[in-house]
Amino acid sequence: MDNNTKNEPLDNWLSLTNLQTSINNELESALQEKYSLSLKEFYVLYFLSQTSDKELRLQQLQEMVGLSQSAISRLVGRMEAKSCGALQRHVCEDDRRGIYTRLTELGEDKLQRALVTFNEIFQSALLKDDLQHELQSLIKKL
Repeated sequence: MDNNTKNEPLDNWLSLTNLQTSINNELESALQEKYSLSLKEFYVLYFLSQTSDKELRLQQLQEMVGLSQSAISRLVGRMEAKSCGALQRHVCEDDRRGIYTRLTELGEDKLQRALVTFNEIFQSALLKDDLQHELQSLIKKL
């Protein structure tokens, strides 16, 4: 087999992954700088805000954010700490094993401010000429 064989599907996938990584890094940097939030922490706030009672089981959050059980527990613990106070943990009365975390008023406020930054960064990334060109090129290939 020729070592110079091009694999277009793989090349397309790598291009998409690179675009996403680049935008992720920009978002992570801005959220960290302005709000001391990682992108995963921002997602936690967002997912909680989307529920009717502003709370989720840690296990649900773990699956939504894509972290291990210990990693989500540490992340939520940091966000519950007095320095952040964005979340509040509680045990379910019906099922003592069910540990929930709830979005606090402080967390909701932090999310709303961070959403503005997220949307600004995301929109500006999409408007960059080289990104537009690369996306259009990829779409044609797919």
